[in-house]
Formats: sequence, C-alpha cells, structure tokens
Amino acid sequence: MPTPFGRMGIVTAAECVQEIVFLPPDHPLVAAENSLSEKTVIQLARYLNDPDAPFALPLAARGSFFRQRIWATISAIPRGETRTYGDLAKAAQSAARAVGQACGDNPFPLVVPCHRVVAATGIGGFAHDRGGFLIDAKRWLLRHESAP
Repeated sequence: MPTPFGRMGIVTAAECVQEIVFLPPDHPLVAAENSLSEKTVIQLARYLNDPDAPFALPLAARGSFFRQRIWATISAIPRGETRTYGDLAKAAQSAARAVGQACGDNPFPLVVPCHRVVAATGIGGFAHDRGGFLIDAKRWLLRHESAP
C-alpha cells in the first residue's frame, strides 16, 4: 500500500496478520489478496489520516516472551509521547541493546508503534536501519503523532 513515506506490505495467513513491512518508495504496488489484507490496508490508511484511529486486527503470535513483553510495553506508549531504549530496558530489567533488537524485529509496525522508541541522544534507529527511507518514515510518523 502507498504511504506518505514509502510503501507498506502486509503478509496474512491462517486468519491472522503475520507481518507488516516497510518497503522502499519505488516498490511496486500489489492489490490486497484477501479480506484480511483489505481490512489491514483500511486500518493502516485510517491511522495515516488520523493518528488516533484504533487498530483491531488479529495478529499472529510472534517472538520470544521477552520480545512480546517489549512490544506490549511499546503498545502502551501514548500517541504523541516517546520513550528511550534505556527507559524500556530499565522497566524490563534488561539492556538497551536488547530492547533495540526487539524494536527492530517488531513484525507489526504502526500497530505496535516502535517508532515511539528513541535514543537518549536523538531519534535512534528504525527497523534495524540508521538512515535512508526508514529513518525518514520514523520522522514522518513522529511528526504525524506530534511527538517531539
């Protein structure tokens, strides 16, 4: 699907969203293959128009217990606010690097708003990247949500 910062891809199977991925801006558009993909596109588009639009999608169970805990903590960060990797690490009694890896491996970006997690000294990385269209996407998302 097209977005203001590039493209997003949606993978569905077994009545669940398996993954949402950031794709480069020049990636070809492909039509939704099933009703769940269509529903996901609609909900993502609503969020891109209104950052308060809720998500109600069946997400596949993914990741280790630790990663699920980090993703749940990320999901609780209110729109318009950010937390640092260190904040999340302290709450999880873990290391900031482990939190960063969990953020980068988030299979459901936007639904689990990992863009709200930043470095102590700046924007940090995004989806295991430190530049290019992914960081531009993170900046757009933070502006969209009016986060500093």
